[in-house]
Amino acid sequence: MSKSRVMPQFHASGAVDNTEMPRRIPPCLAIVMPCYNEESILPRTVSRIAGFLSAVMADESVGECSFVLCVDDGSVDATWELITQAAKRDSRIRGIRLSRNCGHQTALLAGLSAVPDCDVVVSIDADLQDDPSAIRAMLAAWRAGFGVVYGVRDCRMTDTLFKRKTAGLFYRLMRLAGVELILDHADFRLLDRAALDALLEYRERNLFLRGLVPLVGFRSTIVRYARLARSAGESKYPLHRMIALAVEGITSFSITPLRMIALAGLMISCLSAVAVLYALAVKTSGYSIRGWTSVIIAIFFMGGVQMLSLGIIGEYIGKIYLETKRRPHFHIASAVNTADRS
Repeated sequence: MSKSRVMPQFHASGAVDNTEMPRRIPPCLAIVMPCYNEESILPRTVSRIAGFLSAVMADESVGECSFVLCVDDGSVDATWELITQAAKRDSRIRGIRLSRNCGHQTALLAGLSAVPDCDVVVSIDADLQDDPSAIRAMLAAWRAGFGVVYGVRDCRMTDTLFKRKTAGLFYRLMRLAGVELILDHADFRLLDRAALDALLEYRERNLFLRGLVPLVGFRSTIVRYARLARSAGESKYPLHRMIALAVEGITSFSITPLRMIALAGLMISCLSAVAVLYALAVKTSGYSIRGWTSVIIAIFFMGGVQMLSLGIIGEYIGKIYLETKRRPHFHIASAVNTADRS
């Protein structure tokens, strides 16, 4: 969202500061949860979310058709076996397993693509840092007429200092590049049927859902919630993946780096003109060392800048190359309690 736009806010308590014509109640809710090597925490996560689902079904906040869809992103541990066991015990637990590790964003897309039989879908990570109880406030916002509800963290005090600093740098960098992002929002969000169908119409290979969802439009709001500490496992977004995600987002949604190259070229041209005049003045005064002028002008002003510029341009060309191939995002190797879709 643009910085000037003021969005109505909801809170995890379920309080609403805006009302409209209510939506159909109770809705069929699908909770999509990408999983990658989460065997240490998955049993607790499934139990917690299944318990939450039972509670909202009991008070008729959602319909009896609601379910949880776990997406195994090619895990190499016992994640899929745990999903299968949970699905056998509880028919509300569904699972699909991708044929290989495709990445968090692709796994999330696979889950969203596999829920045609729902009114609203909520995406949530498997590490239990996103509080499932905040979904109540999201549903309240949906009933008030919002098609997209973003889960936004109140603070990041449960993260390490390094994580907080790098996350802040990530959001600032994305905003500087002109990418529309919700500050402190990851992938904990609610989409209604219309917004989900619109999102699935986007066919690009280079996925950055945090940037795609704002492009979909529809009325949107935010729900603030307390970010919980990770109780097991480790973060799937260390520094190098955060950097890769930032590069993916910037090059997929903004041409700002290309414009920066043009601006840098203009500035260097001006500086080069000054440097040439200075080098000629030194040359004519007789104080220069033989070959000094050409070395200064050719190497120090242009060498590194040209390599950097070519690298950035090459990143965009690579994006075009991947888009033209039109390869499928993923393949589903197996499924439980749901139809196998690829």
